[in-house]
Amino acid sequence: MAKEETKKKEETVEAPATATAQTTAPANEQPQPDPTALSIGDLKGLMSIIDVASARGSFRAGEMAGVGTLYNKLSAFLAKVAPTESQPGAKGTEAPKEK
Repeated sequence: MAKEETKKKEETVEAPATATAQTTAPANEQPQPDPTALSIGDLKGLMSIIDVASARGSFRAGEMAGVGTLYNKLSAFLAKVAPTESQPGAKGTEAPKEK
C-alpha cells in the first residue's frame, strides 16, 4: 500500500505549452442582444409617434417648441446615419444607365 501512495505522488500531469481560453457556453447559443439598445428602426418609429401625436393635438402649445426641436434633431440624425433610398448614393440604388 505504501508503494501505491508513492506511485500516485510520482505521477504528474503536465499542462500544454500554450493555454487557450475557451467559452463555457454551448456553441449553439447566440449572444443575446441588449434589450435596452436603440436601433435605427426604433428612432424612426419614435419620429413617427411624434408626428402622429402632434397631428392629433396631443401636445399643448407651450410644448410644441420642445417637441419640434426634438423632432428636427431626430430627423437630422437619421438623415446622417441612415440615408433614405431617394437620396443619391444610398445603398441599393443606382441611377438608370442610358443606352
